[in-house]
Amino acid sequence: MNSVKLTPTIAVAGQISLAQVPQIAAAGYKVLVNNRPDNEEPGQPGSAQFEAAALAAGLEYHHLPVTAMDFPGPDVARIEKLFDDESRPLFAFCRSGTRCTNLWVLTRTGEARQEAIDRARALGYDLGMAVRAAQN
Repeated sequence: MNSVKLTPTIAVAGQISLAQVPQIAAAGYKVLVNNRPDNEEPGQPGSAQFEAAALAAGLEYHHLPVTAMDFPGPDVARIEKLFDDESRPLFAFCRSGTRCTNLWVLTRTGEARQEAIDRARALGYDLGMAVRAAQN
């Protein structure tokens, strides 16, 4: 699995498989966040399948789907709280990791936002969604 650590307690990745969920738990993560809408792509496992796999692996699961068209979606405050809880390491995924990273950047404030922008850009992420949302 190809994941990227944004912070010591937050990692993001592109689409994961159901078989990788126990590996995420074994790596010490406590929370799994799925930012992909169901049926975004043919053959993609659904949220209910990920929830079952996460619960079986001892992970807390959140399905907070968002697309580029509806970014940042209705659950920004909820994802912000999850990102801010350093006591529960979080692993988030979407198609490529970009939406997850944009959500992380958008939910940072003040100096922390600029640090997040710098970190995400250094990792090669396109932050267009976060920039547009921050301007609104």
